[in-house]
Amino acid sequence: MRMIQTLDYSDAKKAVDLIVEKALQMQKAVVVAIADAHGDLICLARMDGAPVSSVHVAMNKAWTAARERKSTKEIGEKVKHPEKGHDITYYGDPKYVGWGGGIPVWKNGEVIGAVAVSGLSSNEDIALAELGVKLIAGQ
Repeated sequence: MRMIQTLDYSDAKKAVDLIVEKALQMQKAVVVAIADAHGDLICLARMDGAPVSSVHVAMNKAWTAARERKSTKEIGEKVKHPEKGHDITYYGDPKYVGWGGGIPVWKNGEVIGAVAVSGLSSNEDIALAELGVKLIAGQ
């Protein structure tokens, strides 16, 4: 039998609160999605004014990062240049995304979940998601 570590709601909520607070300081609105080790949603926050379309994008970023154990930016870079990886359709599920902002959370050598942010530029989404990852991973 194999035991799988995964995020719990308490850790997910702390990460969401931190990211939302930082976005408020920036005077911006985002959607934050936190997923467990399988990519299933644990916690979601859509700030007032965040694009409605970013809800599914954030959930899909978290799902992709957890499932693939890679950042969505890394996946996106490979699908932009199929000679470096695969076309996104290769993954076989329309939930896979390659926009930056989904990052797996590693702890004790295992992916325990993922943090994703959507609604801003790719670089801003990544920077905010990294805050949550660092909080959860204890770095």
